[in-house]
Amino acid sequence: MSINVVTKINDTVRVKHVLVSVSDKSGLDEFIPQLLRINPGIRFFSTGGTFKRLREILKEKAGGCLQQVSDYTGQPETQGGLVKTLDFKIYLGLLTETYNEAHQADLKRTGAVAIDMVIVNLYPFKETIAKPEATVEEARGNIDIGGPCMIRAAAKNFIRVAAVVNPRDYPLVIAKMDAMEGRIPLALRFQLAQKAFRHTADYDQTIADFLEKTSFASAAECYPERDMIKQAGDSYERRSKKNV
Repeated sequence: MSINVVTKINDTVRVKHVLVSVSDKSGLDEFIPQLLRINPGIRFFSTGGTFKRLREILKEKAGGCLQQVSDYTGQPETQGGLVKTLDFKIYLGLLTETYNEAHQADLKRTGAVAIDMVIVNLYPFKETIAKPEATVEEARGNIDIGGPCMIRAAAKNFIRVAAVVNPRDYPLVIAKMDAMEGRIPLALRFQLAQKAFRHTADYDQTIADFLEKTSFASAAECYPERDMIKQAGDSYERRSKKNV
């Protein structure tokens, strides 16, 4: 496998397309309108509850700048929100390099757009397991998959994309974009990438620590129908021994 070696990039990138998918929605009511104020032609792509919140924030402006990820990709969300953003068009938009002709041809071929910013934070796994009554199944359900993937893709491509994972950074992003006419400099994109990878690393560490400290018995008791699978396995094993 060959790896692209990038030498030419834009120091500043104008934010035109933003992907928003957050569990912690604090600060969006100020951040989103400010992004739209700075770049009136901006487009937001969003999912589930975040989409509903953005529609409330943007009100009559939502029709011109807000789109469901499922409408953009042409793939509906899986029941329960299991799969929402894991789509080729999304990751093509996050990972493409500005001066790579093949990447630009892929965007044109698929009708995708280059995504310049992701605003993502993750399912509340730590908060879930902090509850005394939390079960292993509840913890498992709060392991975010799409969120870390989007964060990592955006942070990897800091040469073009801003990965915003902490609401406390919203004022900094707005201040920089105000000062630079809607653009984000490489220095800030790099700083945000550092925070993004620390965010996903801490998240995965919390999950790993929880699973390591959890007994198999407490995990297994969440799934009472497992005995059916065990019996089927025992039956298969007996049949296999007879055929030897």
